[in-house]
Amino acid sequence: MRFAVEEINNNRSLLPNVTLGYEIFDYCSDMLNFPAVFDFLANNGSVLVKTGLNSQYKVISVTGPFGSTPTITIAPLLMSKLIPMVTYGASSIQLSDKARFPSFLRTIPSDKHQVQLIIQILQTFKWNWVAYIGGDNDYSNDAFQFFVDRIGLTDICLAYQAIVPRQSSNIGEVLNKIATLNVSVVVIFALPEVAVPVIQMAINTKVRNKVWIASEAWSLNQQLLGITGIETIGTIIGVTLNGLWTLPGFDAFVQKTMARGETWSCSNGQQMSAVETCNQFCLQCSNESSKDITSEDPTFSFPIYSSVYAVAHALHQALECNTTSCQRAGTVYPYMVFEKLKRMRFTLQGRIIEFDASGDPPPQYDIIAPVLVCSSECKDGFRKKQRGIHKCCFDCELCPNGTFVNYTADPETCKGCGKDEWADEGSTSCTMRSIEYLHYREQISVGIMLCSSLVFFLSVAITILFARNCNTPVVKSAGGKMCFFMLSCLTVACISVFFYVGEPLMPNCMLSNPVFAVFYTACLACLAVRSFQIVFIFKMAAKLPRAYDFWVKHNGQWLVIVTSVVIQILLCGIWIGTGGPKPFNNTSAYKDRTIVICDMGNLYAFLTVIAFVGCLSVACFIFSYMGTDLPKNYNEAKSITFSLLIFFLAWISYFTAQIVYKGKYIQAINAVSVLASLYGILFGYFIPKCYIIIFTPEKNTPAHFQTCIQSYTKTISSM
Repeated sequence: MRFAVEEINNNRSLLPNVTLGYEIFDYCSDMLNFPAVFDFLANNGSVLVKTGLNSQYKVISVTGPFGSTPTITIAPLLMSKLIPMVTYGASSIQLSDKARFPSFLRTIPSDKHQVQLIIQILQTFKWNWVAYIGGDNDYSNDAFQFFVDRIGLTDICLAYQAIVPRQSSNIGEVLNKIATLNVSVVVIFALPEVAVPVIQMAINTKVRNKVWIASEAWSLNQQLLGITGIETIGTIIGVTLNGLWTLPGFDAFVQKTMARGETWSCSNGQQMSAVETCNQFCLQCSNESSKDITSEDPTFSFPIYSSVYAVAHALHQALECNTTSCQRAGTVYPYMVFEKLKRMRFTLQGRIIEFDASGDPPPQYDIIAPVLVCSSECKDGFRKKQRGIHKCCFDCELCPNGTFVNYTADPETCKGCGKDEWADEGSTSCTMRSIEYLHYREQISVGIMLCSSLVFFLSVAITILFARNCNTPVVKSAGGKMCFFMLSCLTVACISVFFYVGEPLMPNCMLSNPVFAVFYTACLACLAVRSFQIVFIFKMAAKLPRAYDFWVKHNGQWLVIVTSVVIQILLCGIWIGTGGPKPFNNTSAYKDRTIVICDMGNLYAFLTVIAFVGCLSVACFIFSYMGTDLPKNYNEAKSITFSLLIFFLAWISYFTAQIVYKGKYIQAINAVSVLASLYGILFGYFIPKCYIIIFTPEKNTPAHFQTCIQSYTKTISSM
């Protein structure tokens, strides 16, 4: 039922823009089922006894229940409201009485046709001495009465008739009576709860050479196929519904649903989300496996499937729908759906679905002789697991995700798929994985490349601006020639961003993070040296004249910068030499896709590279903080702190994303982290100086800087 409803809801031409909802209730017993029916009839929690046909109820149709007796018990409550009741297993003859059951319809034929077919079988083989075994319910009783009436017109004699209640202890007596009367043909017109114990007792008591005629309720019962010794009791001839034994897509739907259900919380009496279960509440769903469901008796699969579709087609007409929209805006009442159902005729899976004046479908039956084997053949996607010493006896085990079973080559083994292949559970072949990486044509890739190009052009523009104003105090205080070195490093670092986009190849991976690490290290070293140098000049030069002279004489600033860059180059070399960045095919993140990214390789070496960058950034922060009380023109604490804050946030975000996200866009996140670090230096350090040069040139004069220094000197002297 769920399969049919979800299939309909995903069908754009049937009930377009209309979603079917449903509630499923277990039929506990004839008495305990009334609360569920009253719930169907409720309106705002109340059930009104006297209501017209234009009254609204919680439901517009009821599908089921399965058996005849349960249906006959609750049907009057629905018939009085003309709520359509479409059942798939209630085959009692009396349900064709339209005076008692006006809005009743079914997708299983009336038992009178099945009884007539059984009588025809008896006449064909000239079997005229028969016994009849039934259960204590309307299904068996109505069929028996019709059987007795019909054989009275033939030469068939009813030698013995027995009613066997559920959990009866007199089955042995029944079989003894049949043996005493020398009856060779036994008609068992009963539900599996009665038929299976009778057959089991016949095996246990060594009944031999009988012909057993099975009604459609148990003729395909899967439990009987595995009973040891069933082949000894004689021949079983079964009557079954002519229908589809396998619904296309049903097994895959069950496997997908049950696989998702493994994560549901069904224990300790906790109910699951109504959304998750399509408003079917369940307390112990995880007790069932997909195999338990797909190996059930398939007799009633199509009747259930077609009953849901019948209601959907009727509602489609009641709402005046076409293939794209529904025209009726008013309320649709149950009797309107019933009026459409009576005249319904449509094709489903190649079969015509319609109802006669009694609400019954055209009778179509098959006659089968069940194959007497130890184990029936496994369905697609299940491997054979031998049970005991005989190869004919086996269980069917569902192949898990990532495996498949080839029945031609080896039906007993679930073989693993190749590295570049995938398969759902229950597969008979593997499918090639799709390859995914960050393409140049994707919008995010285009955005990253545009942002990188902007860094490049901004760096070039700032270089030109600084070159034209290289003798001004702002450029000199920013570092002078060191600024051009920093801007050159930023330019090269931004070019490395382009290697994050496109198919990850070995050159791309080698020229992405390592290149950025080296040239960003150079920029940080310049900032650290520049901050230290200003603090040293203002606060330490007078106290440590020899150290200052040594620093100036031996170009201490460039010595530190070159040393830092050389150390980072060595660290990157160790990183690359011990397993550096390389293309990596991630096949574990997604079952059907291979994500191609640049793997960081040796994690410890990579973290060492990042740690060295972090140490330089901390040094920058310390030296800039030491200069917070220096003249404003030389105080870079805010600018450098802003740049470093952007750097830390960007890379913390990247490492967090790398832990929780395994898709192709991790390359984009890495590239964004690099860009953020570069933009942090541009906008935190260089852009403010460009603003002074362009918009406040009066502050870019020696006099202004001298005034700031004198003010700082006076402040220090007064302390």
